[in-house]
Amino acid sequence: MKPLLFVIIICSLYSCNAGGSKTERENMGIAKKYMEAVETKNVAMMDSLLADDYMGYGPSIGDSTNKQEALKGWKDNAEHLYKSIEYTRHKELAVTVPDGEAKGDWVLNWAYLTIKYKDGRGPVNLWVNAVYRIEDGKIVHSRTFYNEADALRQLGYSIVPPKK
Repeated sequence: MKPLLFVIIICSLYSCNAGGSKTERENMGIAKKYMEAVETKNVAMMDSLLADDYMGYGPSIGDSTNKQEALKGWKDNAEHLYKSIEYTRHKELAVTVPDGEAKGDWVLNWAYLTIKYKDGRGPVNLWVNAVYRIEDGKIVHSRTFYNEADALRQLGYSIVPPKK
């Protein structure tokens, strides 16, 4: 019994070190390529990684975008707003949810970003959480979370309560 337990533990450790299943490794590769596209402001690469029926949500409750809107927004931001976007730290985790509302293959990403602006503002430093659902080698769904108030504060804005 002890040798069998030892083999199970070694195999489990090996699979953790190997980065999970082939599908999980491929999905993490897709998410990393997408982060590279964001960092290099490569809209063509983004286009190749997003499914035609892609939908993205966040960071605010009412924020949503489809593929065409997302690509148009990134193209405009790359040309006019962002001087650079740098992922200085990031970690990914791939998971498969077997059933229920969140069924599918997901990649979770925790990242520290530094954004510099063409007009000299910033930099803005943010902790960003992004969650990607991947089907057939494409990102079909994303949710992005970061502290918008902190980003605005770093750009010199202040929140003023309404007068009573």
